Amino acid sequence: MNSPESSNLPVRAPQASVQAARADLEAFEDLIFQVLEHWGLPTDNIIVHAKQRETLLKNTPDVIEVMTDEERAKAPYIAKMIMAGSVGLFDAALNYLWNETVNRLRDHVAAFDVDYFFTLAETDPARRKNLKTREDLSQVDDYKLLEAANKIKLISDVAFKQLTHINYMRNHASAAHPNIEELTGLKLAEWLETCIKEVFQLKPRNVVAEIGKLLSNIKAKRLTKDELNKSAAFFDALPQEHSDNLAAGLFGIYTPDDAAPEVQDNVRSLWPALWPLVSEDARNDLGIKLARFTANADTDRAARARELLELVGGSAYLPEPERVAEIQQALDDLKRAHEAHMNNFYEEPPAAQRLKDVVGRHSDIPEQVTLNYVLQLVDVFLTNGYGVAWNAEPTYKELIGRFDGLQAAIALRSFGYRQIRLKLQDEIPRKKWKELLDMVDPKLTGRGDRAFLTTVRDFSGTPDKLIQDTKIKAQLDNWLDRNEY
Repeated sequence: MNSPESSNLPVRAPQASVQAARADLEAFEDLIFQVLEHWGLPTDNIIVHAKQRETLLKNTPDVIEVMTDEERAKAPYIAKMIMAGSVGLFDAALNYLWNETVNRLRDHVAAFDVDYFFTLAETDPARRKNLKTREDLSQVDDYKLLEAANKIKLISDVAFKQLTHINYMRNHASAAHPNIEELTGLKLAEWLETCIKEVFQLKPRNVVAEIGKLLSNIKAKRLTKDELNKSAAFFDALPQEHSDNLAAGLFGIYTPDDAAPEVQDNVRSLWPALWPLVSEDARNDLGIKLARFTANADTDRAARARELLELVGGSAYLPEPERVAEIQQALDDLKRAHEAHMNNFYEEPPAAQRLKDVVGRHSDIPEQVTLNYVLQLVDVFLTNGYGVAWNAEPTYKELIGRFDGLQAAIALRSFGYRQIRLKLQDEIPRKKWKELLDMVDPKLTGRGDRAFLTTVRDFSGTPDKLIQDTKIKAQLDNWLDRNEY
């Protein structure tokens, strides 16, 4: 057992120890290969070269030195990663690293507020209904775990991109999946460093911590008038994304069958103060949730959802229930298929066809799902950053080809939305972006839209940087304000 005085002692092994370990590993390797050959098993491309293992062992001490003794003692999968890497099984090592990372991220989510997380991670009310505890987090796939953690800002945009890449490599270059990818010791050490920095040692930002505290208080007791006033004052300082997320969270707290009366009273008291700060997109999303409750015959939850909207004069956000719910369900299914990185090439085409069938039975897209519809089609058309889903792309092109002038204008400005902007950091989506602009070009008839298209095309930087141009951002914001998006 380490004493307090010994905490954070250097973990770097002497150079001679690393060299001796390399010699021992090579001797062990020769012995095992002899056994495999004797048994008639293959020995080519089974383990990585000893030099790569030495690189991993040389870099690992510097990487894990930032962890305390207590943190290292609670990281069994990191020990397994190093053991697997030391014998040359880098694919297994990556799998162990990802297992540890996912477990740690689930712990952070549970410590924050698991109900709030599930509300944002799972938009399908039928699925959301069965997600309640820390143990249920295992039912949320890894990509959706990362996406929702990023949405509530437990992890940053940069961390989301880095961890998504590690997740992709875990699926395609680790022991979790048949692979032909070559992993290096330096890459494994870098990914270990990323996971430690962005997940293991995660500390929520102040605003995120305050939201977690508020949600805990709302569910723990009936808030006093003074506490309600302080919470309402806190709303004014929230960035837009947090206001929208909190609205979804309070909506999710209020509508379940087992919501306690004092909890519902707290939400009703806070709701009018938060509502003016909620964006049009988020308000429409709440109306869509009500529609889906109705479509699922969940009449009690639908009634409670209607109560909240009517409390703030939100009747305009009550949608055509069946129509909106059907399209939104198809969009959710397509999003889920697109994000299934191991199987998206197989799962996307039928999901795309279902969306086409749903849209094809009606002549137009309801206003409340127009934005979601356009952004989701743009998102899947830009690919997942690793390759084109060829069997689904013709459907995406056909649906984009049906865009009316407004939908084309939204697609032109989709770089302003985080999910699209993050995707445009990658090479393949950037190429598809140019193709998208050509597709919407003939649909843009307004003088303002034509001028903005020229501005976007003439921009000298990469499309993910468009939003950083002050003139472009001003034009974008002006258009969004005028069209209430």
